[in-house]
Amino acid sequence: MEEREFFTETTEQRTHVLTCPKCGQSAEYKVTWVVRRKRAHLPRHADERDRARFAKAQSYMVRRDDKLACTNVRCRKPFEITTLQSLAFLVE
Repeated sequence: MEEREFFTETTEQRTHVLTCPKCGQSAEYKVTWVVRRKRAHLPRHADERDRARFAKAQSYMVRRDDKLACTNVRCRKPFEITTLQSLAFLVE
């Protein structure tokens, strides 16, 4: 069984306050995340090994965006997102 069968996958945009490293201006940016939430129950064709993996599985988010463009009209330069984690576990 693949790990993908344990989760439902959606995309979400969340706002984060980030600072442009080139001009130093802080602003709110929308960052796209892939959210994988653990399903309520295991699929029917699972064996014992899959049941053990499903018991350990947790819901999590993976950051999709790696670069953003600065919102400052004078700057507008792209910068990498270094202050946000690329993977975050969800507490439900």
